Amino acid sequence: MVTAGKVYRYYGRSETDNVPLTEGEVARLYERRQRWEMDCNVMLDEAIYSAPIEVHKDQSFLHCVLEDVTIYTAMRILVRRYGELVGVVRLPNREHRVGTLQLRDAMVDQLKLRLLRRKQGESLDALRANAQNALERHYLPESERVSERTARLPDAVSVSVVVPTYDRPHDLRECLSSLTMQATGRSFEIVVVDNHPASGLTPPVVADFPGVVLVNEARRGRSYASNRGFTAARGEIIASIDDDMVASPDWLENLVAPLVRTDVAATTGNTLPFELETRAQCVFEVHYGFFRGTERWDADSEWFRSFRRRAVRTPRLGGTGNVAFRASILAHPEIGLMNEALGAGMTGTGEDTYLFYKLLRAGYTIAFEPSAYARHKHRREMHALRNQIYEYGKGHVAYHLVTLLHDRDLRVVWELGIRIPQWELRNLAGYVKRRLLRQRVSFPINLILARIAGYIMGPWSLWRSYQRVKREGCSDPYITAPRPTTEVRSQTC
Repeated sequence: MVTAGKVYRYYGRSETDNVPLTEGEVARLYERRQRWEMDCNVMLDEAIYSAPIEVHKDQSFLHCVLEDVTIYTAMRILVRRYGELVGVVRLPNREHRVGTLQLRDAMVDQLKLRLLRRKQGESLDALRANAQNALERHYLPESERVSERTARLPDAVSVSVVVPTYDRPHDLRECLSSLTMQATGRSFEIVVVDNHPASGLTPPVVADFPGVVLVNEARRGRSYASNRGFTAARGEIIASIDDDMVASPDWLENLVAPLVRTDVAATTGNTLPFELETRAQCVFEVHYGFFRGTERWDADSEWFRSFRRRAVRTPRLGGTGNVAFRASILAHPEIGLMNEALGAGMTGTGEDTYLFYKLLRAGYTIAFEPSAYARHKHRREMHALRNQIYEYGKGHVAYHLVTLLHDRDLRVVWELGIRIPQWELRNLAGYVKRRLLRQRVSFPINLILARIAGYIMGPWSLWRSYQRVKREGCSDPYITAPRPTTEVRSQTC
């Protein structure tokens, strides 16, 4: 049964509106259910339950998590096993309760042997040790257990977390709350960069979190804000997260763990949806979701050179909304700070992918750690999603143009001249075909046109951004200096 509140939400109205819903609108609501299907027959117009679950927890935990799913028509469950990301389970529940056995059956059916397989590089001896640890956790008191030891970044290595923000006090508060509740024994500093200090919205939020460092950057732009935070940070490792994201309790430790390897200069993590309540959020997750899978993998100079004709797929590496890297790379002459002409407030996006591009081109390795996940708040309204897709289109073209102009990467010619036009022509033809055959359309035509418009405006946007950078100046350079742990301004959690 659909509640009145849900019906109003589908039509973008409030229950307090004076205009009531007609029977025809309610009927069309159910008609749309048959036209907007997603994975597992889940509707794009429906609210979707999204939450993480640890499969080794007991039944009471599962029951507690799933008590409120009756207001949702589908479930999207992130499955973890003792902190390790296993996969995502999709289960249509049609506003009914879901029992523990039903959920377990869905996990087994969809994840199959991934629930049992060994980790990459794990030996049989390690597998036996894991089994022994599981038995110890179940049968022995905590004082008698032999703890499993895994490689991790030493606590003596100082870490800074940079959070750029632009007038989103509520989102920033939730982000900082998740950072101050990290399950870690290390001391780390949190640096918040206010990219609109004139509004006065950010300082009251930061004041509620003792130990958090606040710096200002009046020049609007994500790259300006990030660079200001990077130069203010004092950690040997710098992590970055967006202000509209909420970190999981073990996000920081999982994210910096691969940096124990000397060949790794940066790590990225998974980004999952904070909620899937509206059609706009579901459309974004289906077509632009940041989930990168459950397998660990590396991108290095060999991977960079493997793209002989096509442009390097740096966007698949993630973004600066969930990244950690060695601070020393910012002083590298071939890398440096972010390009101020790219990113939100300028071309829309591209500043993070270009940083990854420079890092790989200089011969460094980027590691993907799937268990380092944070949850992103997708745009709730379609008009906001349309603007976001437009910005993505601009930033994508601008990023490739920068690699062509600055780095003389001729692979961009194929990307911009052939692949993107062919891709969008197929999208338009597919949309027309589905409409003529009265088939469902998962990506609306206005979003396709917004993306194409972004592509067209990309060169103009990049030129204007460079003109603005000339007027306002570049960011201060990152200066390498001794950074003893005892001097790091810390937020001990």
